[in-house]
Amino acid sequence: MIALAEAPSWIAVFTASERPDLWDHTDKHDPFHSVWPEYNHHGNHSNSYFGSLYPAHADLQVLVVDQREERVVARGRTIPFRWDGSLTDLPSGIDAVGIRAIEQPDSPNTLSALAAEVLPGRQGEGLSSILLQSMASMARRRGLTALVAPVRPSSKDRYPVTAIARYARWQTAGGLPFDPWMRVHARLGASIVRPEPRSMEISAPVADWERWVDMVLPDDGDYVFARGLAPLSVADGIGRYWEPNVWMRHPL
Repeated sequence: MIALAEAPSWIAVFTASERPDLWDHTDKHDPFHSVWPEYNHHGNHSNSYFGSLYPAHADLQVLVVDQREERVVARGRTIPFRWDGSLTDLPSGIDAVGIRAIEQPDSPNTLSALAAEVLPGRQGEGLSSILLQSMASMARRRGLTALVAPVRPSSKDRYPVTAIARYARWQTAGGLPFDPWMRVHARLGASIVRPEPRSMEISAPVADWERWVDMVLPDDGDYVFARGLAPLSVADGIGRYWEPNVWMRHPL
């Protein structure tokens, strides 16, 4: 069990290696499916690296349990990879880090967050911070030297045509990131490393995109759509979308 000084007494935090029963139950019933927009479940490469996490890296997957209800209320998924610490060696987003971790599995020294998921009815309770602190704890226990996250900015969908590099620079009056999810990371000591305009690739037939976003796409061109962080480009019957992220690094 992962002990966190600031976690409420009714919260217990386990790795998947400690509670494989809870991990299997959560994976089977997927209570976190609606946390993500439907299109996010159809990345061209994401199944390969998300599918590699368990059981190979069971000690780096986290489950937050509300002991009052005996219920998993948050889940964190991470992947270890090799990084020399330089900007030039940092992968170009979540797809690239996942692919590197699979193709170059030897001697990882860095942990990358992939997903921090909180049940919709339990958001706003500080569980996302508990997930991030647990990821840092797992990285230290494994002897890794860095924790990074390709952060999916939670309010970027309100500004889909704004470049991610510009959006990442926006700040509140207090000097914290403008984006709420980036602020959660920053309050835990994380700093912005680099914005990534092409982090996750989702290319699929237009008919699929129309179903995922509940929107008719009648012609070639660029479209903004509900919960999209960037425009969708349609040409020759294919919708091409690159989800942007912002790399942030946490202290260990």
